Amino acid sequence: MITISEFAVEKIKEMLANEENPNMFLRVGVHPGGCSGFSYGMGLDDEETEQDVYVETGGLKVLVDKESIPHLAGLEIDYKESGMSGGFTISNPNATATCGCGASFRTALAEGKAEKCDD
Repeated sequence: MITISEFAVEKIKEMLANEENPNMFLRVGVHPGGCSGFSYGMGLDDEETEQDVYVETGGLKVLVDKESIPHLAGLEIDYKESGMSGGFTISNPNATATCGCGASFRTALAEGKAEKCDD
């Protein structure tokens, strides 16, 4: 369902190692909003709910809420470094339109809730 590159796994594990709670995991999801209708959410969390689906990839525990799953099937997360900066990148085969910022998208089956961009 979700693929995380080796380099991205390494970066996430570095982040997890800096957390005080050893039971943290990666949470990936989608929220209505953003320029194109949906925005990605990705962060560390320590609370699992009944609405979560557990996925293990690259030795990482990843949780995705059930409502986000249709929008994230086939999602690829990578980490790119450029000069003195770097960050996670997301490639979503379900996205039929994306915002210039790359953090917002819509699919053929769902438009989400598009909002005005802050330039």
